[in-house]
Amino acid sequence: MRVMVIVKATEDSETGILPPPELFEAMGKYNEELAAAGIMRAGDGLRPSSEGKRVAFDGAGRTVIDGPFAATRELVAGFWLWEVNDMDEAVAWVKRCPNPMPGPSEIEIRPLYEMEDFQ
Repeated sequence: MRVMVIVKATEDSETGILPPPELFEAMGKYNEELAAAGIMRAGDGLRPSSEGKRVAFDGAGRTVIDGPFAATRELVAGFWLWEVNDMDEAVAWVKRCPNPMPGPSEIEIRPLYEMEDFQ
């Protein structure tokens, strides 16, 4: 089962405040554990939404919207793509994760569609 593990943005991540070095170190060790277990397929942090753009679609029309975007807690600050046996395994791995932000934060886990889902 493939899952996307989404680190939700915070006010600090949206203003570009980077976590302290010890959090980078802890997260690096966690990523090494994920890789050694054969779970991590990809992962990265994202720059603040102020550096991003959205493209809104309406029929044939396209509108480019410059960041920053509202609803900070709904934005994505980083992600992993994992291959796990089931959602319980994904939850267990997320529970082992260092808090990805200096304060309160959330991580969302979403299963990806697989080809067999469409057959």
